Amino acid sequence: MIRTSQEAAARLTRRGRWSLPEVVFWAAAAASVVLLPDRYLLLNEIVVIGLFALSLDLILGYAGIVSLGHAAFFGLGAYVAGLLAKHGVADPFLGLGLAAALAAALGLATSFFVLRGTDLTKLMVTLGFALVLAEIANQAAWLTGGADGLQGVVMGPVLGFFEFDIFGRTAYVYSLAVTFALFVVARRIVVSPFGLSLKAIRDNPLRARAVGIPVNRRLVAVYTLSAAYAGVAGALLAQTTQFVSLDVLAFHRSADVLLVLVIGGVGYLYGGLVGAVLFKVLQDNLAAITPQYWHFWIGVLLVILVLVGRDRVAAAPQAVWGRLTGRRSAAPLRLDPKPVEDA
Repeated sequence: MIRTSQEAAARLTRRGRWSLPEVVFWAAAAASVVLLPDRYLLLNEIVVIGLFALSLDLILGYAGIVSLGHAAFFGLGAYVAGLLAKHGVADPFLGLGLAAALAAALGLATSFFVLRGTDLTKLMVTLGFALVLAEIANQAAWLTGGADGLQGVVMGPVLGFFEFDIFGRTAYVYSLAVTFALFVVARRIVVSPFGLSLKAIRDNPLRARAVGIPVNRRLVAVYTLSAAYAGVAGALLAQTTQFVSLDVLAFHRSADVLLVLVIGGVGYLYGGLVGAVLFKVLQDNLAAITPQYWHFWIGVLLVILVLVGRDRVAAAPQAVWGRLTGRRSAAPLRLDPKPVEDA
């Protein structure tokens, strides 16, 4: 049991230290800029989906808020950044900032409706908001381009020097840098007292309220933050592809990002990033082999993960190798920070 605030602070500090697997993960991401020059477009899409999944993990994995309409914030961010660029405001970071602000405002406004009722209620309310926003975008073709998409999006150079090139190098480096910066912020938040209070609310909201945690305010805050992150992800997609369509608000966006989290793991931030890598690599390769049936194999993987368990699936190759070599398999490396242990 933690006896003093100094001990608690020391334990949180230790918990927030970067582990070797985390350093290796981000070093590999940085190295991909040099090692995979012909895959920039795919890598950029992976990074955008990873940031989008991270935004959902903030509410699902840490606060227990289920959502089937997270594409509302993603799509809003995409349209805000696209409209700004189309009408002459071509600075990428200004577009990111305004997209995050408006997505956060939408998240704050809708949070009071979303956070009421059971999980099923939350699913339906979030889905409803996303469908309403998608239909508004469809009807307001004079503004969004409707089914034809928002065209004429031209982005200015990043920091005034780095032009967006046709190969996607600038786009990928830009998206990776923004995602890493936001990840560092999110990581600091989840290992803070605020993040621990979210986990307490997720595990037992009644007990959390009984010990003095302002449950509603905490949930509103993290939902607003998650919406801002999703808005930035949408803005990155619009800026790096220089095109926005109704697809950014479609239901499959919310479903796919939920699937990404299921594949990568919920509740440790890296789940969204790892899941995005696995999902897009599988999609890219399976679509090349069976263009019409790649969804089938993704579904098979999802069933295996749910029925067998992600840890067992991940440990299977290591166990087979241990049997072949006669060595005992070591504990698998984990990217998530170590939990706070009781004294």
